[in-house]
Amino acid sequence: MKSIDRDINDASILIVDDQAPNVQLLSRLLRESGYSRVSSTMNPLEVCALHREHGFDLILLDLQMPAMDGFAVMETLKTNTTDGYLPVIVLTAQPGHKLRALNAGAKDFISKPFDLLEVKTRIHNMLEVRLLYRALEAQNQHLERLVLERTAELRESEARYRSLTELASDWYWEQDEHGEFTKVSGPVMEMLGIRVSTLQGDGGAGTDEAWAARWGAGWDSAERLALQARIEARQPFLDFALHRINGDGSLQRFRVSGQPMFDQSCRFLGYRGVGVETAAGA
Repeated sequence: MKSIDRDINDASILIVDDQAPNVQLLSRLLRESGYSRVSSTMNPLEVCALHREHGFDLILLDLQMPAMDGFAVMETLKTNTTDGYLPVIVLTAQPGHKLRALNAGAKDFISKPFDLLEVKTRIHNMLEVRLLYRALEAQNQHLERLVLERTAELRESEARYRSLTELASDWYWEQDEHGEFTKVSGPVMEMLGIRVSTLQGDGGAGTDEAWAARWGAGWDSAERLALQARIEARQPFLDFALHRINGDGSLQRFRVSGQPMFDQSCRFLGYRGVGVETAAGA
């Protein structure tokens, strides 16, 4: 509650009245009530420009003024395309003007002569609604930005996926920003010499030596280290050649392609790649 009251007292308020005593009375009342950002003008022709410049949280607007009455002022305020909410409380001594003012876009009214308790209550309530409206508007804008960012990420992800799947691939893999495999199809882990027990399905059983004997044998260590270095440096690579010699002496050759993934703020997300086994003589 204290935080809300503090925000309300910090709201910006503009008093518009061609009568100096009314301006002085309202200014003093607002400052005594704790409002710290109170401005005023006796020239209704200035209101629209002042609101465009300062974006007031509340405008206390007299309806009966020379040169330009309060109804005309509200019409000019509606041209402010930066804010679709008209933060106006009208000041009027004419009961018949209240409904017309509300239809013109005013959010509330204060009767003349002023009842000071009514003035303070209506202003406080109006500002509370105004600040809630602005908070909701900010939240909606934040959600819209998130949707746009997520949509861009999805489009980028789809483009990457299409660019990779256009290659004739036998297998596919993804790694997160920590180098952990999140999707694996094919002998990628063997090529890199990395053990991921949950993906291998062995539940973590067996020693590293046993795993190396089972999965790591036969690969060219220099090629594997070079591929690891590319990934650690977050570099894209295309048709990187690797080979292994199987236990029966047969030769297998592979080509692997991959590229790093980044989000909209250029934060590294991981790697994605595909590979294909080529003919032994290729």
